[in-house]
Amino acid sequence: MNLKRLEYFCQLAVLGNFTRAAHKIGIAQPALTIAIQKLEQEVGLKLINRAEKNALLTAEGEVLYKLATQLLSQAKQLELELEELKDLEQGTIRFGVSAMMGSYYFPKVLATFKQKYPKIKMHLVDQGTAALEKMLLNGELDLALVRSDSENPQLRYTELFNEEVVAAMASSHPLANEQSISLAQFCQQPLVLFHEGYFLREVISQYSKKNHLALDIRMETNLIELQKSLVRSEVGITTCLSRILQNEQQMTSTPFEPKIEFKLSLAWKKNHYLSKASKAFMTHLSSTLDPMG
Repeated sequence: MNLKRLEYFCQLAVLGNFTRAAHKIGIAQPALTIAIQKLEQEVGLKLINRAEKNALLTAEGEVLYKLATQLLSQAKQLELELEELKDLEQGTIRFGVSAMMGSYYFPKVLATFKQKYPKIKMHLVDQGTAALEKMLLNGELDLALVRSDSENPQLRYTELFNEEVVAAMASSHPLANEQSISLAQFCQQPLVLFHEGYFLREVISQYSKKNHLALDIRMETNLIELQKSLVRSEVGITTCLSRILQNEQQMTSTPFEPKIEFKLSLAWKKNHYLSKASKAFMTHLSSTLDPMG
């Protein structure tokens, strides 16, 4: 069976549209159509509902999609294992980390790892922890730094550290001298927040929805330096991890009451083959990353 056609079929199943799937794969739509037709001829089954708008895959197509996903994952793991037999110091690590964690916690870790293992390629993916967890489950990542306060049974975790989530504001802000701030007080202020899907945004969104509070969001951005600049200019206040403001002169952090913690762990899928490159990175990360108390 042609694995390339199976890959195309799985992309089509995920995206649900020939045009989007062809664009994602990087081929012309007619070429994708021909590949799917040849796959149908190869397996002797009708896989696509060409006249049905509500369901792209036939019942047989749904079954093949599940089997093909497993087969392609196994083929990828086989490829990784064979690659390692050639040279144990080579390999590729697909590592997921959020923008804030990548910017403030990992430059030193990644630099020293590359010095130690210059032949290992590191493919970094920047997403919120919820999206990273989904990518781990789909086999799109080898490792990711995610929240582990609510663990997924399909993943394994190695806890790295806990961080405290604080309110960040300009030093001149009226709440800057408060010993603590409640979520109710925070939600009443003009806000500069991360996009949805990031924990530092979710904790605010969930509280506001639960208490039927309308948020005054002046700006949404995942660009940390832009966010800090807007806060310094008193456009609004934001949430961040406590360490981020250690060297800030014009901003201050105020802890929430009750305290909000962000438990961070390195995670990987239980049945996903971890390459020697990934295992080397895990060891390096645990020994290099400065833990928080």
